[in-house]
Amino acid sequence: MRELSIDGRRIADDADVYVIAEIGHNHQGSVEKAKELVRAAHDCGVDAVKLQKRDNRSLFTRDLFDQPYDHENSFGATYGEHREALELGHDAYVELQGYARSLGLGFFATAFDEPSADFLADLDVPAFKIASGDLTNVPLLRHVAAFGKPLIVSTGGATIEDVDRAVDAVRPLNDQVCLLQCTAAYPAAVEDLNLQAIATLRDRYPDLVVGLSDHQDGIAMSLVAYMLGARVIEKHFTLSHTWKGTDHAFSLMPEGMRKLVRDLRRVPDALGDGVKRPLDIEAKPLEKMGKKLVAARALGAGHVLGPGDLAARSPAGGGLPPYALDGLLGRRLVRPLEVDEAIHPTDVEPVAEPAVQATREGA
Repeated sequence: MRELSIDGRRIADDADVYVIAEIGHNHQGSVEKAKELVRAAHDCGVDAVKLQKRDNRSLFTRDLFDQPYDHENSFGATYGEHREALELGHDAYVELQGYARSLGLGFFATAFDEPSADFLADLDVPAFKIASGDLTNVPLLRHVAAFGKPLIVSTGGATIEDVDRAVDAVRPLNDQVCLLQCTAAYPAAVEDLNLQAIATLRDRYPDLVVGLSDHQDGIAMSLVAYMLGARVIEKHFTLSHTWKGTDHAFSLMPEGMRKLVRDLRRVPDALGDGVKRPLDIEAKPLEKMGKKLVAARALGAGHVLGPGDLAARSPAGGGLPPYALDGLLGRRLVRPLEVDEAIHPTDVEPVAEPAVQATREGA
């Protein structure tokens, strides 16, 4: 059975979807903004918040670290300065972790390198996220898997062989793995989401939880993902699309996240049990909209019913349904009917066939 537990929260096909608000670096390097995002995410009803952790000096080549990075979304003159300005340190993480826990939220981060993974392990985070870019980074996968905590692994830009390699690297050390279908584009167009890959991953790994890292800028595709079997949904989260930074434009704001969580929680109830049956709440509307058979005109006793004598008119109830019409035609009324008066089974009798009548008279 595919099942995962994060901070005591069970994630499985028969459990509620696990929703992660990806804060990433949308906090802009500010602890206070990060706390605002955590609080807003909690108010939206998510299960967890997630940051991104990088050890920038060891992660990037010197050329990339020193590369000029001067544009409207830059927080530094070079790419390294930009990344350092967005990075939160130990004390900030401790403060945010405590704040999230006080709200009952899961709190963890993407580890982009081994020092960052060690940093998060020292904080005793309940899970680790692996970004799509590290799906082929087997050394990092093994390093993180060895901590024995659940791994949520994005699969953007991957072949199925890449996914197999990652799973094979992790499983001997740790079987608590969740695979996220992902399109590594920011934002991702609807036509590039390839949500059917969720079913592919579920079929290929029948004992692993599968989810979606959704970079599309709406909420509907996550609901489709749920219907395909995704039980973890990760969405980027911000408080303003106008804030400085590249991720804000496609991140959900609180109203969007609230609606997403609401709708995801509604899906199991909406699916029901599959038994087709009338519901009590349908009775009154269907009585008004439905129809019964009534006399289309005044009909006398002894009249043999023919086409046009009866009509299907609203409201339903207190008479025979329209599907009974064929069984009434050719029968004789035993009492008169006024126009629009409902007809009942006791209002008609069979008409004796002439041959049968002649036989009786001869006898």
